[in-house]
Amino acid sequence: MSSKSIQRARASLRLNPSLYDYLRDEAAFRLADRVSDINRVFDVAAEIGCGRGHLIQHLTSDSVRFLYQCDNSTEKQITPSPDVDTLLLNVDEEFLPFAENSFNMIFSSLHWVNDLRTTLSQVLRTLKPDGCFLGVTLTTDTLFELRVSLQMAEVERLGGFHPHISPFVESARFGELLRECGFSLISLDVDDIEVLYPSMFELIDDLRGMGESNSVIGRPLRLNRDVLFAASSIYDAERCVPATFRLLFFIAWKPDPSQVSQI
Repeated sequence: MSSKSIQRARASLRLNPSLYDYLRDEAAFRLADRVSDINRVFDVAAEIGCGRGHLIQHLTSDSVRFLYQCDNSTEKQITPSPDVDTLLLNVDEEFLPFAENSFNMIFSSLHWVNDLRTTLSQVLRTLKPDGCFLGVTLTTDTLFELRVSLQMAEVERLGGFHPHISPFVESARFGELLRECGFSLISLDVDDIEVLYPSMFELIDDLRGMGESNSVIGRPLRLNRDVLFAASSIYDAERCVPATFRLLFFIAWKPDPSQVSQI
């Protein structure tokens, strides 16, 4: 199991994990809104990395008839959809066990994937021709306020700094990867979600609850107390702690002769 999978599993064991769902709920709502813009009904779809079922709450049978909810942990409590038939499967997001040309649509939140190229190639394989791949991932400049504050504090106190925020994919590079893996008609757009916290410490606690604190191997397991308070002072200069989550939404299609060429 990867370090990110372990981190996510630990987060799911918190006493009330739904308290930390607000970011994924909002991302799922915005993703579902993009589904409604596609004038098509997808008979069989799969969601890779369904988590606690954030997306299914916003989907209707007008867009999706049947959804395979795939996650590498099926111990999470998922609220069933009143409108879309579903089946929950225990699936490693990086090793999709589905036959070629299985789905009309695949949804995914790829922040947890370690090997993007392998996963994208498997998604393309399991999509039917003219099948749609729609998803969202955190992109660069996410949590830049926290990142800069921690780096400045560590340089001041320790003479250097370590990464404490998970690495995020660059939007341009992600588009290139989609093309290299064989997708067509690719579209990318970026949305920002800004959340205000009482202090930096509540933000860090929420990141741990989400499973989004850094899982980079080799980092210090605990932040130095002196560094934390110095970073908090830098971050909280005006008694307001904003945190920016930058979401990269993407849509791509499996090539088919019926498609209009991308301009």
